[in-house]
Amino acid sequence: MNEVITGSVLSALSTGLGALLILFMKNSVTHRWRDTLLAFTAGIMMAASVMGLIPEALNTGGFFQLAVGVFLGVATLTLLEKNIPHIDLQHSQRNIKFDEKAMLIIAAITLHNIPEGLAVGVSYASGDTADTGNLIAFAIGLQNAPEGFLVALFLFNQEINKFKSFLIATATGAIEIVSAMFGYYLTSFVEGLVSYGLAFAAGAMLFIIYKELIPESHGDGNERTSTYSFIVGLLFMIMLLELF
Repeated sequence: MNEVITGSVLSALSTGLGALLILFMKNSVTHRWRDTLLAFTAGIMMAASVMGLIPEALNTGGFFQLAVGVFLGVATLTLLEKNIPHIDLQHSQRNIKFDEKAMLIIAAITLHNIPEGLAVGVSYASGDTADTGNLIAFAIGLQNAPEGFLVALFLFNQEINKFKSFLIATATGAIEIVSAMFGYYLTSFVEGLVSYGLAFAAGAMLFIIYKELIPESHGDGNERTSTYSFIVGLLFMIMLLELF
């Protein structure tokens, strides 16, 4: 129990660590750098899903549980995206008024953070040790840092002052703590649900990678740079998996 609380809190606070950079920024960040960061986080999430969540789902269940869980994760994110109005954080126009569009911003961030928190919580419930949970929490934390920076940058571009942008971006990570606890308790007390939960989290993360992060990183003519960054993020996460 202590492990899931610690892991989810540290993972969520990584959003604030990335957002902290906004306080020291003097110049705007180019689309190339934003696309590079997006692609790098996509690579990290891909490695965590394919080498962490999916193998663990197979070990605790089987292919049937994996397939059902993955499709449920994809279907849930699809329904959320279709039914919750949201805007694109990375490529929105500068003249959007924050006070008029606050709910759309929160919805967009929530779509990304809920499955990430679920992945952390379910991973801690997947076995007798916290190894899988620590791995996923670490991977999510790594990708949360640039995500937090991008959220803070978006808010700053909407004429919100730097400190307030930092605080709001940091606060958005809190949803991951809530969803992590939900995932942990649900899979801990419902027998046989762990493998489905792991696969669900993997499916949701794969949906975000392919539907959101990769297309967004290719949206401004930086396809080649983003592709390289994705591969570097993937290899970086694999290297950490091998080391730890």
